[in-house]
Parts: sequence; C-alpha cells; structure tokens
Amino acid sequence: FEELEELLVMGDVGVPTARKICEELRVRVKKNGITDPAEINGLLEEIITEMLSGDEELDISTKPSIILVIGVNGVGKTTTIGKLAKMLSNRGKKVMLAAADTFRAAAIDQLDIWAQRSGCEIIKQGEGSDPAAVIFDAIAAAKARHADVIICDTAGRLHNKKHLMDELAKINRIIDRELPDAAKEKLLVLDATTGQNAVNQAEQFRQATGITGIVLTKLDGTAKGGVVLAIKDGLGIPVKFIGVGEQIDDLQPFDAESFAKALFVKSE
Repeated sequence: FEELEELLVMGDVGVPTARKICEELRVRVKKNGITDPAEINGLLEEIITEMLSGDEELDISTKPSIILVIGVNGVGKTTTIGKLAKMLSNRGKKVMLAAADTFRAAAIDQLDIWAQRSGCEIIKQGEGSDPAAVIFDAIAAAKARHADVIICDTAGRLHNKKHLMDELAKINRIIDRELPDAAKEKLLVLDATTGQNAVNQAEQFRQATGITGIVLTKLDGTAKGGVVLAIKDGLGIPVKFIGVGEQIDDLQPFDAESFAKALFVKSE
C-alpha cells in the first residue's frame, strides 16, 4: 500500500487524495479477503472510476447554450475551443465563437483560424476591446441567427487576479442578463503536464468564477493525468473532456472507466 501511495503521488494525484484512495482500497481488500494482485488492481480501478464519475456530460440543453472557456495562456485554450466547436458541429449543432480574449491580438487571429477550420461563425472586435461587449454582440448574433451554442474565449490572466475576477464577473453579468435561462458551462482548460500547479490554478479560478468542468489537455505525452483525481476529490470539479493531440478531432469526452484503466497502464 505504501508503494501504491508513492506511485499515486508520483502520478500527480497529490498526498491527501492518494491517502484516501489507499485507505478505501485497504478497506475493500480486507472486507472481501482479496489477495490476488490482479483483483486488487481491479478494485483500485473501481475506486478511481467512482471518484471520477458524475457530471461528465456537457450541458447544452437550451438554445442557445453558452460555454465560457477559461484558462491561463499556453494551456491550449484556443485550440480546445476549436476542437470543441468541431465536435459540436459534427453533432449537428450550429456553433458561434466569441473572441473575448481581447488582450492578445494573436488570440483573436488564432480563434479566427479555428473558426474557419470548424466551419463556425466568429464574433470579434479589435485587440484591447471590452471582452464583455464582444460577448454581448455574440449573444445578440446567436439569437438572430438561431445558433445552438456560443463558445467564448476569455483572457487567462491569473497573475492579475483582481482584474481577471472583475472581467469575468462583468461577462457573467451580461450572460445572466441576456440569457437568464440558458444552460451555462464554465470550462477550465488545464495542461496535464503541469501537475500540482494545475490543481492550484483550478482552485484560484474556482474562487474567481466558479467552474462547472475541466478540459485536461496534453495528455498525449508523458503527462500522468493523476491531477484529475486531485481536482475532482479536492475541489469537486468534474473533468468533461481530455485533449490527446494536436489534430482537430483529438478532443474526447471524458470517460472515467477507461481513464482509470489507462492511468495504471502508464504507471506500471
């Protein structure tokens, strides 16, 4: 069990969560009198699946629904939006993108490219414009053109937390005023390779704006992904999607069971 705890901590699960998993495993092994390592492994997968289950589905039940995508620069936020737009378009949804990361001209250009790739309309203004105004425009356009889903890119400036919180609060006010009954998702994009740092980011963004789900990117390389457990257990935020590559179809809906299996294939 100590070895397992070490493995879990090395896999970015974090000490409190690793301890909790081992405790639970100990209880179940004892209760069922299990000695076979393969069966113990099966129990472990079961515990992790249970921990990660619930709320993986994206709520886009209203027309329009709105998805705010949040995250610091460099985690693959804009790429994630492009992939998500493509995925929803493939499901027959009419998607509109809002370029509300107006802090960087590059972010607007990048989103524009993804809009073309995924065949979605984009609402944008120039660099330095008011993000809330962009979202206001996008909502108006979505209503006029009967879009199903609006996906909003936002600036990821955690180092200036006060500014970020104010900006997100203003955006939220506009959304609540213009779309009071809409299904709203706030997805936080995290880079799996940053380990515990990702957990800290999740905590800070949760305080700033409330998060309904996580997209974990860069899981294709050496990233261990245990950070998902730390976030779900510590903060109660479910993972909704994982990014496993650079291609437009490399965003997958999160599946707790297959994730639990993969976690141990990697760590063995």
